[in-house]
Amino acid sequence: MNFIRLPKVELHLHLDCSLSYAVVAQLAPSVTLDEYRARFIAPAKCTSLADFLTRPPQSIALMQTEAQLRLITQDLFEQLEQDGVVYAELRFAPLLHTEAGLAPHDVVAAVEAATAEAVQRTGIEGRLILCTLRHFSTEQSLTTVKLVEQFKGTTVAGFDIAADEAGFPIDAHIAAFRYAHAAGLPCTAHAGEARGPDSVWETLQYFGPSRLGHGVRSIEDPALLAHLRRHGVHLEVCPTSNIQTNVYADYPDHPIDRLYQAGLSVGINTDARTVTDITLTQEYEKLHAVFGWQPHHFLRCNLAALQAAFVPESLKQRLTDRVIEGYREVV
Repeated sequence: MNFIRLPKVELHLHLDCSLSYAVVAQLAPSVTLDEYRARFIAPAKCTSLADFLTRPPQSIALMQTEAQLRLITQDLFEQLEQDGVVYAELRFAPLLHTEAGLAPHDVVAAVEAATAEAVQRTGIEGRLILCTLRHFSTEQSLTTVKLVEQFKGTTVAGFDIAADEAGFPIDAHIAAFRYAHAAGLPCTAHAGEARGPDSVWETLQYFGPSRLGHGVRSIEDPALLAHLRRHGVHLEVCPTSNIQTNVYADYPDHPIDRLYQAGLSVGINTDARTVTDITLTQEYEKLHAVFGWQPHHFLRCNLAALQAAFVPESLKQRLTDRVIEGYREVV
């Protein structure tokens, strides 16, 4: 099976973790390929999520001007095009890109304009998710969610919370998620990665997202699985990333196949194309080799992801038709 030809949907993709060497070399010509591999790509096995998160700052340092942000966004769309992606949601934390004097609004405007241009140029539908971070203050979270509201109607489509869920409580971010729901803004949230089912339960209770970033440790609680299935909460699963952050020892230990077989809404994602050093095509190949997944498994996951996507129903239907037709041509 030529997995690269399968149409793909990716909902969980961090912009600041997906810089190719080509774009890094353009922005920082002194960085050699060996240095890039040592500084921008994490080891195949980190000690924890916190260890993994020591790599993105290398990229964020190169994302502090409008020109840099535009170039990196365009570069990622080129990667998606080579990987057979037809729809992607890119996420980033605008407040991390203000060190050179950009206002948060200008950060979002630069990435939004580059995304809109790339959609037109490549034919890949793309949307943006703005992230607050676990270690941010209430004020920072509210600033971020209000940016989502200000850019409503553009390619900015939703709100997320990311970073180390095991190291910081949720209290500072409850107000931002309440604001998002009152404003009718779609929400996802990282949970069930660095912490277990208790993190997922509290995230569902206090943040009310329609999707979960990762969510894989829900497998440890049958009652939680039943709740997720009953309420149609979509899991943005990133298998190789979860191995890398030491959530699971090795690929066969990952619960994605069990979550799929349990009837949950599951999508397949890379999480961090550079830091994890993975493409969706390679992720599909691993799922085929380890769990015996066939095209119908990937089709179901992609259709589930589209149903959970932060786009209007009319676009969901057009993308669904495109994916189904693409599978007919390949299989």
